[in-house]
Amino acid sequence: MGTGLGGLLEQAIHSATGVPRLYTAAIRAGLGPSGAMEVLLVSQAALAAAAKHGRGVPGRSNAMRHFLWQAVLTARFGADVARSVAAAQETGASRARDSRVDEHNNAAGQAYGAAHAARLSAGSAGDAVDSLVPEALAMWEAGELVWVRPR
Repeated sequence: MGTGLGGLLEQAIHSATGVPRLYTAAIRAGLGPSGAMEVLLVSQAALAAAAKHGRGVPGRSNAMRHFLWQAVLTARFGADVARSVAAAQETGASRARDSRVDEHNNAAGQAYGAAHAARLSAGSAGDAVDSLVPEALAMWEAGELVWVRPR
């Protein structure tokens, strides 16, 4: 997204429309209202965990958020739903480089979620996300999760 006042406005609009965008994407992907609400719970849990454990290192929080979010969504609802919700999140994003990085981290989460679906489907959304934090940090350190480096 851009910089300056226009960029801040663009970011605010993108953020403010996030919840309805994700809810609608979940419904369109075939989930009912309770499933769509769970998508929002997973999204919130991933955002909180990434903010708590990813801060202090440029790009780490965003990379972790996408990985955590997509891993749990894939485990609980399947890759098609996870991809649909991820595509809805990118709607309106104006930075192609940032979207490509998000797609990379989303794909890493989707692969992990598919491979560990039984474990990540049990318990609450928050517990599932929190259980993945050590894995996300290890993947970040190994360079498996990426970020947009400043030019």
